[in-house]
Amino acid sequence: MISSGNALPPPAYGVVCDIDVQEHAPISQRARRIPLRHLQKLYELLKGLLKAGLIAFSDSPWASPIVIVLKNNGQDIRLCIDYKMGNTVTAIMEYAVPLVNDLLTELESYLWFSSLNAASGFRVIMMTMRAHKTSAFVCALGHFEWLRMPFGLKNAPMMYQRTIDNALWGFVQPKGGWERYVERMKLAGEAAKRQRLPEDDSDFALTTTQTKFNTTWVKLDPVLRMVNDPYADMFATNAPDESLLVPVFQHRSFVDHICFGRLLGHVRQVDGAV
Repeated sequence: MISSGNALPPPAYGVVCDIDVQEHAPISQRARRIPLRHLQKLYELLKGLLKAGLIAFSDSPWASPIVIVLKNNGQDIRLCIDYKMGNTVTAIMEYAVPLVNDLLTELESYLWFSSLNAASGFRVIMMTMRAHKTSAFVCALGHFEWLRMPFGLKNAPMMYQRTIDNALWGFVQPKGGWERYVERMKLAGEAAKRQRLPEDDSDFALTTTQTKFNTTWVKLDPVLRMVNDPYADMFATNAPDESLLVPVFQHRSFVDHICFGRLLGHVRQVDGAV
């Protein structure tokens, strides 16, 4: 999912955009009027999307109109598609999306944060053939269909959330597994309590250890020693992906494992494979 530039990003395997219109007849709408001052920019925008392989010319019986929205600079345009009528007949996909207020509550006790901006992140998700046809849009310059998932679809947020969940499950895991990590945390906590007891003066002897960055020797309590231990990094990369990255309509992401109480068993399987 990580790439550079504005070219077509590599596909995120395991999540496929499908649009189930429940056997509804195709809905074809007329193109809306585009101001003449925006036609040249619309042409360049569509040309870039065609060249990147994000859209293709279409003969689909479906057609949704586009809406031109100006960006903040007041000059460049943003291509938006009015999928309102198509979304009304689309079957909703049931998948849990985190609530912003819940995330803010969980993060209120943290000090350091890191954020990544996924530019046009929806475009990493491939589409089924029937989704290509249903996503078709029409404008004064022609009739086109999407080859990657666009914004505006009813189930697009849930599908993208599934992609993120699958990606994190294969990327963010404790070294040695969750059980080993919990055991190390318990041992470090017990050692810290023993060290802080006022009657046990022997535990206050200065201890030195080398940080994982090999920059200096410092005196640390048991918790800090564990944090700076090169074997105690909380997360490991390139770990096996237990989710198997199957299509979005099956329950196989790590969120499902937690909700259905299967996380611990799968963690043991991952640890055994490692």
